[in-house]
Amino acid sequence: MVRAHPARHQGQPQRLSGPDPVLAAGAALQHDRSQRPGRPPAGQPAALDRILRRASDAHFRVLPAVGAVSYVVAVRALCEFCAKQGDLDLRFTPSPTAQEGIAGHAVVTERRGPGYQKEVSLAGEYGPLLVRGRADGYDPAQNLIEEIKTFRGDLDRMPANHRHLHWAQVRVYGHLLCAQLGLEQVSLALVYFDIGKQTETVLRETHSAFDLRAMFADQCERFVAWAAQELAHREARDAALGALRFPHPAFRPGQRDLAETIFRANSGARCVLAQAPTGIGKTIGTLFPALKAAPLHRLDKVFYLAAKTPGRKLALDAADAIKRSAPGLPLRVLELVARDKACEHPDKACHGDSCPLAKGFYDRLPAARSAARAVPLLDREGLRAVALAHQVCPYYLGSEMARWSDVVVGDYNYYFDMGAMLYGLALANQWRVSVLVDEAHNMVSRARKMYSADLERGALRAARAVAPAHLKKALDKVGRSWPSKDGADYEVLGAPPEKLLDALQGASSAITDYLADNPGPMEPDLQRFYFSALHFARLAETFAEHSMVDCTRDGAHASTLAIRNIVPAPFLKPRFALAHATALFSATLSPWNYYSDALGLPADTAWVDIDSPFVADQLSVHVVRDISTRFTHRARSVAPIAALIARQYAQAPGNYLAFFSSFDYLEQVAERVERDYPDIPVFRQPRRMAETERDAFLGRFTLDSRGVGFAVLGGAFGEGIDLPGARLIGAFIATLGLPQMNPVNEQIRQRMQATFGAGYDYTYLYPGMQKVVQAAGRVIRTEGDRGVVYLIDDRFAQPEVRELLPRWWHVDQAGLPVS
Repeated sequence: MVRAHPARHQGQPQRLSGPDPVLAAGAALQHDRSQRPGRPPAGQPAALDRILRRASDAHFRVLPAVGAVSYVVAVRALCEFCAKQGDLDLRFTPSPTAQEGIAGHAVVTERRGPGYQKEVSLAGEYGPLLVRGRADGYDPAQNLIEEIKTFRGDLDRMPANHRHLHWAQVRVYGHLLCAQLGLEQVSLALVYFDIGKQTETVLRETHSAFDLRAMFADQCERFVAWAAQELAHREARDAALGALRFPHPAFRPGQRDLAETIFRANSGARCVLAQAPTGIGKTIGTLFPALKAAPLHRLDKVFYLAAKTPGRKLALDAADAIKRSAPGLPLRVLELVARDKACEHPDKACHGDSCPLAKGFYDRLPAARSAARAVPLLDREGLRAVALAHQVCPYYLGSEMARWSDVVVGDYNYYFDMGAMLYGLALANQWRVSVLVDEAHNMVSRARKMYSADLERGALRAARAVAPAHLKKALDKVGRSWPSKDGADYEVLGAPPEKLLDALQGASSAITDYLADNPGPMEPDLQRFYFSALHFARLAETFAEHSMVDCTRDGAHASTLAIRNIVPAPFLKPRFALAHATALFSATLSPWNYYSDALGLPADTAWVDIDSPFVADQLSVHVVRDISTRFTHRARSVAPIAALIARQYAQAPGNYLAFFSSFDYLEQVAERVERDYPDIPVFRQPRRMAETERDAFLGRFTLDSRGVGFAVLGGAFGEGIDLPGARLIGAFIATLGLPQMNPVNEQIRQRMQATFGAGYDYTYLYPGMQKVVQAAGRVIRTEGDRGVVYLIDDRFAQPEVRELLPRWWHVDQAGLPVS
């Protein structure tokens, strides 16, 4: 069942060949109460542990043995832990992008003499610590070590605690260099490089090796007690996970196969696409084996990434179930929440002069960090309680605790987007991480959004209307650089306009300076344009064949410029490469090559199709061939669909969901049912729905209720909801879910055709059928469920469409007449 990707477009995935030393590893997951902790289950080779370790050793990044060193810490991490002090202050946030920063470093180092050494690797010991890092540069002729920082704006506005941190870093590098080269003293320099002006500001000092050793010891002494506690926690955690048993009396059908797949992926340091049917318990079936693999393969963290809030909740519940099944398990679990949802003072700016939770943040952080470490499940409310008890910002406390947690639960963006926090931490600290991606069928669309940006002419005008007088000139320059208002309603540009990018950079710098001088909250319209301009400019730096630029015009004065990512693979490949193992799982991951191509999965990614525990008799699937839901046919489809719903409801009264391609279509059919069949209870998904309204809609589906809920396919009720038993007995799907055919999607189709040779399938068919199968999956949730699904459109009978339906379905091939 486990198959590896062949070369692109060369047929079906092939089975993994050759002997697999971890094929027997899945048996170690068996819940066998007769076995003592630590012993292999009955029938398992006695040398299982040795086999598993040997199988995975090739993938370890083994740390060098340095005396009694047992805790490795990066220079930056050490200094951030010990040297940060004072307020949390985001007013001076150097705006250079990562690419600008790299380019700035290159400019500075190229100005140095021929003997100048770049990226000098340094390491040293202190008690149980191995401290290591790379100094930006060393000039032997001057005996000068440099730390280079790029910035934009007025350097005088940099908070003192920022510079204090920078000096701490270069002083640690100075000590490590003296110790490594046997120097008696060394000169140190902070080089601040202004990206805009291409000028350097250099701050220098000279220290003896003795003084630097004392400074280094002071830093390490403040960290070593924490490190000792972390070592003890890691040892206890791994010992407990080694003895961990599955938290339920038995695996569900299909759940064991999934768990073994995840365990193998971690054993082989592989990426896997796991298509697993809804209802088998994918959340705990993936989290448990990843944790079980942690001590064997020296995993530092497990990142559980979900597309929506309900997915995070399921992951937290699964972690809680695992902890309750093993009393005393020292497993730290953290939920990351978006800043706008975690913020206690949304009317205040993030600095000590405005927000009380930013004032003295770093001075109170050590106590808050220690308290948070003792809370085993830091969900949103748990983290908030600790933060407010110590008067620190909940969001930034959460960011800090990501460093010290074993399981981190959050949205996709925390690992995969351009400024992904978890990816950045894993890269900087060289963590060995296992990444679990829930409901991974969402990844293509979500990743495209992460690496897309747009600018609206109307947003520019709104920003200018509220901007202070001295910012209007910079914003006016953006307006003058905007592409001509004359032209087609939709136009594809060859590249982001250079003149506009220059103007955006100038406006962004001006707004950054304004923010540093004005601590109060920014006008919302100005803030929105500022963030949009920064994001647009940063994506413009990476513009290539994976994306396109277009201009959409609506009248003489309304236009939108957009950088649209089409293939996120180039952005995501480094994320997959960094992880020790990655598992992407969902009920709808077919065809495998679509996800492999679009996401840029590693060449050795395995694809697994888990057999469904459900049987065809549980679900009656009917294709309604004599109704077309194409846009041009919708008016005459309304009455037949209403009649079909009424007929099924009369045959089996109960709870149903009816899915449509748009709110307009939904309203037309719902009104017809209400008019012609008033005895059927009807309720509808509104166009804009608050969380309370969503809960009320789902609350209509009870074991004793009856009615038909009308919803939009791909919306809040098409996936991620669980209505087992009589709470839902059927679904009507009146659409193939195909994305709208418009100029943008047609451009995407052309690009997909040119790149992968599958333009229509990759742009329309696969994303649409993914929504259909997800919506139908709401009906059968447990082995005891029974239900019916109507696929309403003649195109569902086409072979290429039928191939995308679940294998366990028995589809009525004759179709179902409604006349």
